[in-house]
Amino acid sequence: MVLKKKTAVVVGAGLGGMSAAIRLSADGYDVKIIEKNSNIGGKLNRREGKGFTFDTGPSILTMPWVLEQLFESVHRRLEDYITVERVEPQWRTFFEDGTQLDVTSDLPNMLEEMAKVTERPNRKLTDFLSYSQDMYELCMKSFYKYSIEDLKDLKKHHKLSELFQMDPMNTVAKATHKHFDNKYLEQLFNYFVMYVGSNPYATPAILNQLVYVQLGLGIHYVKGGMYKIAEGMGRLMEELRIDVELNTPVQRFVVDGDRVIGVETAEGTIHEADVVISNLEVIPAYRKLAPQTSKVKKETKALEKKFDPTVSGLVLLLGTDRKFENLKHHNFLFSEDPEKEFKQIFEEGKPADDPTIYIGISARSDETQAPEGKDNLFVLTHVPPLENKKRKPIDWDAYRETVLDKLERMGMEGLRDSIEFEYRFTPEDLEALYGPNGGSIYGIAADRKSNGGFKIPSKSQIYDGLYFVGGSTHPGGGVPMVTLSGQLTADLIKERETEPVHQ
Repeated sequence: MVLKKKTAVVVGAGLGGMSAAIRLSADGYDVKIIEKNSNIGGKLNRREGKGFTFDTGPSILTMPWVLEQLFESVHRRLEDYITVERVEPQWRTFFEDGTQLDVTSDLPNMLEEMAKVTERPNRKLTDFLSYSQDMYELCMKSFYKYSIEDLKDLKKHHKLSELFQMDPMNTVAKATHKHFDNKYLEQLFNYFVMYVGSNPYATPAILNQLVYVQLGLGIHYVKGGMYKIAEGMGRLMEELRIDVELNTPVQRFVVDGDRVIGVETAEGTIHEADVVISNLEVIPAYRKLAPQTSKVKKETKALEKKFDPTVSGLVLLLGTDRKFENLKHHNFLFSEDPEKEFKQIFEEGKPADDPTIYIGISARSDETQAPEGKDNLFVLTHVPPLENKKRKPIDWDAYRETVLDKLERMGMEGLRDSIEFEYRFTPEDLEALYGPNGGSIYGIAADRKSNGGFKIPSKSQIYDGLYFVGGSTHPGGGVPMVTLSGQLTADLIKERETEPVHQ
């Protein structure tokens, strides 16, 4: 009897798919990745023009230990592949009344900033950071260690007292209000939950841990651009002899009874495998790749009811002929009325009349990203996903003007006249390029009432041999989370797919 290597096919070369492939390779699998686009990285991508370079997806790196852990799992050092640098100040934030606060992990400086808008900032920040850190450390025992499906899974790793420490009765916004009772600080700290594209007025308070993730652990940039993460993982996959097929759309899962046994490409090539991992989000994968049996349709409908997509976005890549000196690497220009803003996006299904706008300028930390004396502005405005039932067609040309009007009104005078390079991404573009549900940026929205903040299970509830990674699965969206999803799903596969294959 000869033992043959087990085989795995990964659909999609996003961070989750590549992370799973690397870990499965470490576990002894012969791995192939099939990617429809011409490059790896998924939403982590880049675009260049007229001397400007833009990260077109994620622009902030948190929790770099997730990447370090991945590389260590195959006996490599992350620093041999990419250079990670801390960014300070972390954010510069602007309010409509002219108030400006810098967010920094330097505690004395952060207290000075908070003192601009509140009395006794020391006690308030210390209490909130302690609360946030406690929840992060609880998650290190469970959420960031295992593939969690639901509360039953969570209870396996925590005592009842720890579950109550997760503040289950509150939303992010209710918890920040209790700690600060200050409109500036509440709006600022509530916005941290946009790392996972969710509504702070509906998201479980456990996600306030993201404040500690940023202020306690720091935020980072990758020298040469965030796309270097994808390139580093690509180089590692070459070393591990993981086969990557680009420009190859997958047409369907190949099913034998209750088991997925491979995939078929659009050209008709069938790749058989012991396990199939979909980096395409769960709901689109069931809609587009699975046989449309009554069982699949029923499961898809149940998932759609429980798991709404996160926000999508209007992205403007703007190369300007001058520098906007008041801006830092990461900037947020806040809305006047955050409750109205989130209600319009999440409940009414329309772009906010007065949106919060993020501007990333990687050239502030890396002069190679823009010509001398010029800025590369990554401008992101969150908008409803295409799946929102109340959503009406949006005139993106008109909404671009809304965004530019706000930017010029809040200190970027002459912006329109300074633009010498421009490129735009809409939710329709994001859906066409990467396949997320409704053009979602971050996968599944965390909602205290509909899903308790849990994601779709990483193991298919319909088919054996089929697993999922990425923002729609545990632990969620964002660079560290989707990278971790690949590692945790690989752990799950190791646990569930234990039978040896004989030849």
